[in-house]
Amino acid sequence: MKLGNLIDAFQPAKGPPPQQLGGFLRWVLAGAWPMLFLAAAISAVAGAMEAGTAFFLGLVIDTALASGPDAFFSSGNILVILGALGFFMLVRPVLFGLSAASNAIIVQPNVNPLVLSRLNRWTLGQSVRFFDDDFAGRIAQKQMQTASAVTSVATEMINVVAFALASLLGSLALLGAIDSRITLLFLVWLVGYFALIRWFLPRVRQRSGKRAGARAMVSGQVVDSITNIKTVKLFAHATHEERSAQDAMAKFRDTALDFGYLAASFRFCLMTLAGLLPVLLIGATLLLWRNGMASEGDIVAAGAVSIRIAQMTGWVSFTLMAIYSNVGEIENGMKTLSRPDRVEDIETAKPLQVSEGAISFDDVAFAYGRDMGGIRNISLAIKPGEKLGIVGASGAGKSTLVSLLLRLYDGEGGKILIDGQDIAGVTQDSLRGQIGMVTQETAMFNRSARDNILYGRPDASEAELIAAAKQAEAHEFILDLEDGQGRQGYDAFLGERGVKLSGGQRQRIALARAILKDAPILIMDEATSALDSEVEALIQAALERVMQGKTVLAIAHRLSTLSEMDRIIVMEQGQIAEIGSHRELLDLGGLYAQFWARQSGGFICTDAEDSAAAE
Repeated sequence: MKLGNLIDAFQPAKGPPPQQLGGFLRWVLAGAWPMLFLAAAISAVAGAMEAGTAFFLGLVIDTALASGPDAFFSSGNILVILGALGFFMLVRPVLFGLSAASNAIIVQPNVNPLVLSRLNRWTLGQSVRFFDDDFAGRIAQKQMQTASAVTSVATEMINVVAFALASLLGSLALLGAIDSRITLLFLVWLVGYFALIRWFLPRVRQRSGKRAGARAMVSGQVVDSITNIKTVKLFAHATHEERSAQDAMAKFRDTALDFGYLAASFRFCLMTLAGLLPVLLIGATLLLWRNGMASEGDIVAAGAVSIRIAQMTGWVSFTLMAIYSNVGEIENGMKTLSRPDRVEDIETAKPLQVSEGAISFDDVAFAYGRDMGGIRNISLAIKPGEKLGIVGASGAGKSTLVSLLLRLYDGEGGKILIDGQDIAGVTQDSLRGQIGMVTQETAMFNRSARDNILYGRPDASEAELIAAAKQAEAHEFILDLEDGQGRQGYDAFLGERGVKLSGGQRQRIALARAILKDAPILIMDEATSALDSEVEALIQAALERVMQGKTVLAIAHRLSTLSEMDRIIVMEQGQIAEIGSHRELLDLGGLYAQFWARQSGGFICTDAEDSAAAE
């Protein structure tokens, strides 16, 4: 197996991410720990070589002084010479090379995708409400930021902490061999050093977390403005958006300044303490030498150790500050990404089997966790192959009803059955795989027209793809597409959210996607609302063909599009107020008849809208 494959960079994690730092790190790094410990062990052995360097320098100096210039290279000193050469030219380079390889090949290239893939997988499983409550840019930024921070913590713990601890232990052993009093002096210095670390680093961690949160808000604000750039320009609000972005940037600047003041103070205190170490150790060894208790080589060894540790002190401390800074970012990302806001499959969930397409709502209730809104006590049986229209003013509960059928939310009461199977007991993927949907707000990826249509059924053939596009009246305009990279036709990219297309073109591609999916249940939420009259007539004919043999739920404000439905339900304040065919509801003279009478251009008007129009 190649070194780069010793960590499986895309293995899934088990269970949800814990919301405590230690548990969260164990979760994101599960499966990588054996290689992380191996890399840390190699780094530690390499770190111990720092004391070996000082030891061999001292040994060579003492040997040279004892032998004199003429006899140093004699056969009596051959073991010292060969030992020093072997250490500096073989042992030390090999160990440092192994340490570099373990980090650069085994750890770094694999830990980042391992963490990022797990965070992304978990985030994709969050409920729709999770995404509704946050910026898309902020969520994406948090995934990238957290993965990068975890990778930095892991690599720096290996490269620096393990290395430095082994160096300190080796140095203690070397100094102990010179004189225990020097070791004691070094331990006193270490107490002061760790006290400094202990005071500063928790504050670094806290301020880093605030800085990370402020940085993510800047990204979220900027991405939100860019995503809605057409609206910004149409309302001439570039200045307003710039001011909002600058407010977020100012908060980020304030948190960055707070962090900077702390970092500068830490650096000053650290350099002062680091400068004290060589003075203490070399001075103490010189005193011992004066009293005949240490050799010249001991002075060199103590000096080499003290200078190296003094240099390492700054390196290690700033690395620890970076680690704690990254820990703050990890905690901030953990709070954003790991909170559970999900619709979960039960452990015994089975794939949904649709043979007929019968749908039953049995006393279903849902209010988004509030006391009001949503739907209440909905009971409705939809026969296999039945075409059901759904009408009602805004907020009546139409979209909620459809969202519960798709299990974007779990109901708060009652149950929904498809062919006698409770959808709470089937897998969500199998449920949504059996339902095709065309919405008013068509969802387009910044990918090719081909990829966007094939999203309905990725394994469809080219002929099936083109047939679906033709049926949706999309084939002709797709052939005329060309993007900024020169890609044409079905290979042309559509831009973010399909911004390069008109509303009608986007909706026709969405229709082609649903046609290609060919699911036994079809949901249409204002499926033709963005089409002009001529194209709508063509699409309606195509839809009539597509709907054959399927169970259909169609939401529309343009009542003329529902007149041929088998039944129509009228929703009001989260309940079914009326039900019947178009003719039956007109004869009833209730809400539906009022909506029909009030239509202007075929759209439903609410009482408030109707009164305003009359004025």
